[in-house]
Amino acid sequence: MVVNTTSMNAMPQPAFNPTEPRYQQIKRFIMDRVRSGEWSVEDRVPSENELVRLTGHSRVTVGRALRELADAGLLKRVQGVGTFVAGGPPQSALLELRDIAQEVTGRGNTHSTRVEELDRRAAEAEHAIAFGVPEGSLLFHSRIVHLENGVPVQLEDRLVNPLIAPDYLAQDFTRLTPYAHLMACAPAERVEHVVEAIRPDHAAAASLGITSDEPCLLIHRRTWSRRMVATRAWLTHPGSRYRLGGAF
Repeated sequence: MVVNTTSMNAMPQPAFNPTEPRYQQIKRFIMDRVRSGEWSVEDRVPSENELVRLTGHSRVTVGRALRELADAGLLKRVQGVGTFVAGGPPQSALLELRDIAQEVTGRGNTHSTRVEELDRRAAEAEHAIAFGVPEGSLLFHSRIVHLENGVPVQLEDRLVNPLIAPDYLAQDFTRLTPYAHLMACAPAERVEHVVEAIRPDHAAAASLGITSDEPCLLIHRRTWSRRMVATRAWLTHPGSRYRLGGAF
C-alpha cells in the first residue's frame, strides 16, 4: 500500500463551478487526479481534513463525496489508516436494483445513452411464459447502450409489460433511464437475477464496441409490480469495464 506524498501546498487547487453541487465537484476533482495518474491504485488520497482545507467546503460535503466514491468501489476506506484509490473496474451492487445513471454519476463520471431500438414486439413462446401472458401478446421493447464518459459499459435489452408502463415507448431515454421511468410508474415488488459469463454475439459486440471474443457478464433480470411480471431485461457488461459485487 503506497502513501501519496504529494504536498497539499503543491497540489493544484480545484476549479469549482457554482452551478454544480459541491460534493460532485469534489468527487470529480478526486477522480481527475486518479485518471491522470497523479494518484495510482493503492495510493492514499488526502484525508477529510486535508480536503476541507484544500477545497474550502464543509466536512459534511467532503465526507459525502468520499463516501459515495467508496460506495461506487472507486475508493476504499480503512478505519484508522485512511482512504485509498481502489483497483479494478467499477463495481455494481449485485443484489440491488439500481439506476446505472446514478452509479456512473456517483463515480464522478458522465452518463449518456444511445437508443438503438424502441418498438413493439409480439410475445414469443418463451417470453409469453416468462410474463405469464398468451403467446402473441403485445410487449414493449427497448435496446439501449449505456456509456460512461463516452465508453459503453452496458447493453440493456428489455421487454416491458404495457399494463405496467403504458407510456414506455413515448419516453426520451436519452434524458432518463428505463429504470427511472419504471420505478416512477411501477416500483418493483420482487426482483429475480441470474448472472452468467458469456461471449457476446456480433450484434452485442458491435453495440459495446468490443471484439466478439471478450468475456462479458450477462445479468438476466425479471421484475414484478402490482402482482404481475413487469419487465424482463438482459444486461450485458464488458468484463474489462465492469464487475459485480455484494455483501450481506
